[in-house]
Amino acid sequence: MSVSHAQLKAFHAVAVHGSFTKAAERLFLTQPAISDQVRKLEERFGVLLFHRNKRSVRLTDLGERLLAITQRLFVIEAEAQELLQESQALQTGSLILAVDAPIHVLPQIARFCERYPGISVKIETGNTDESLFRLFNYQADLALLGRDVTDERLLCVPLRNDPMVAFVSRHHPWAERESICLADLDDTPLVLREHGSVTRQTLEEEMARAGFRIRPAIQVEGREAAREAVVVGIGVGVVSAAEFGADSRVCALPITDCTRRLTETLVCLREQSSRRVVATFLDMVRESLV
Repeated sequence: MSVSHAQLKAFHAVAVHGSFTKAAERLFLTQPAISDQVRKLEERFGVLLFHRNKRSVRLTDLGERLLAITQRLFVIEAEAQELLQESQALQTGSLILAVDAPIHVLPQIARFCERYPGISVKIETGNTDESLFRLFNYQADLALLGRDVTDERLLCVPLRNDPMVAFVSRHHPWAERESICLADLDDTPLVLREHGSVTRQTLEEEMARAGFRIRPAIQVEGREAAREAVVVGIGVGVVSAAEFGADSRVCALPITDCTRRLTETLVCLREQSSRRVVATFLDMVRESLV
């Protein structure tokens, strides 16, 4: 037999204020409504919670014990309301982003952290497939993807569209060149990302389209590992131009006949898009794109 929250609230107000009239004023109800709620609670369980007379209302022993419980109950309710209100105002909470390349959202994250210091922000790195997995399994609030995804479950905000570039060590024979073409990569030792990497997939498709061969020198996980492999001369790397960054140990080489471009898209689950913390971050990202 469940207990009515409204009836407990009416009981608690009468017990605290010692009057049905004062309880009605505090709850913005009529006195008969308060009396009816308390009466129904007593009748439902066959108990007496108040000794009543024309001048006063006094708790029974059972009423005193119930008051001890309702005091804890409504303190916790007030704490829950305060927590939710703080979260609504983005004073507390968390935001988890699963990203393939943090560099594309770091400026927005910096502004978000400055504006909402009470929100704990966590970045989980991985390729596009891993980021999508985290998002669909509710392990992340937002995901940054290195390819376009068509899925009705997702709300998408396109961020970037950049060419793909090769890069080599400063000691590589190509280091003095201004650019290369896809034919240069034919049967050339390449530093390749793991399977699931959009950069690798795009390169493989472009090379196949042009009739050239991919020759893996090594396969590594992550951009940093790929860069270090190129630095020590294991092979030629390929990356989005936006992610090349500044590193005096390597030099970038535009691929003149590469038509494919690498995109970055920020996504969230549509069902989560109205959450205050998610909606606020998306709005901040959209503002930065204007």
